[in-house]
Amino acid sequence: MQHSDPSQSGTPERPPQQIEWLVDALTREPEAWALFLDIDGTLVDIAPSPDAIVVPPDLPGNLVALSKRLNGALALVTGRALPYADKLFQPYELPVAGLHGAERRMVDGSVDAVAATSAFEEVKTALAAAAGQWPGVLVEDKGAAVAAHYRQAPEWRDEVEKAMEFYLLQAGSDFTLQRGKMVFEIRPARANKGSAVQSYLEEAPFRGRRPIAIGDDVTDEEMFRIVNQMGGHSIRIADAPGGTEARGIIASAEDLRQALARAATAGDGSEFPSSTSLPSSLKGRTA
Repeated sequence: MQHSDPSQSGTPERPPQQIEWLVDALTREPEAWALFLDIDGTLVDIAPSPDAIVVPPDLPGNLVALSKRLNGALALVTGRALPYADKLFQPYELPVAGLHGAERRMVDGSVDAVAATSAFEEVKTALAAAAGQWPGVLVEDKGAAVAAHYRQAPEWRDEVEKAMEFYLLQAGSDFTLQRGKMVFEIRPARANKGSAVQSYLEEAPFRGRRPIAIGDDVTDEEMFRIVNQMGGHSIRIADAPGGTEARGIIASAEDLRQALARAATAGDGSEFPSSTSLPSSLKGRTA
């Protein structure tokens, strides 16, 4: 049964809400779809700092139950590094494209990652020292990337941006400057979230499925663009339409979590999968 596509009824100026369509698609045709999810601002609410992120206790289990429903065709696509994502959703280890796709864990658990060079380590050290001039600005060391968060000190935005442009030159041509919500990040230039989605779709169990990408930030726009080109569905977490490549919106991370929980538990009467029922690649750590 082919469901109507709500993205065709909206316009770029006013994309439609897609909560009910998303739940319907994932429960009625799970074999047809591959799901790609950003983390911050999408699965979890934005917080003043990375350490302040709160993960609802049922979210990890619901994600893994939904992954099982999709036969493993679910991946997180995030600007965070892999260890950070794993900490949020422990004890499970889902497929994750971290650092905007510069590192990627496949369904079988193997990882393709960029290592920080000694030159880039010097850049991170210099940036951390410079940040002492900007009270309230948080420098986050992500390994092969580094971010400067100014959410708690927006008055430093222009100075932080100029500094990050300077340190980008020091990092060299293998790096790029990513602008996001209240953050500037120097990251490897070799990949973006769109290319990460493409790479997953070349592999089982994602291959042959239509992609659904959900995110909330400018860093997710490449993911939306690729998914649109491939005939999939793009959804932005936003309380109002406009300013995005996404063809639909969901008002908040909380609304998305509720939709995913409904899709994960539809028809089985359970919320959390038992470890014995999980694919081996999703059992993750037990301690």
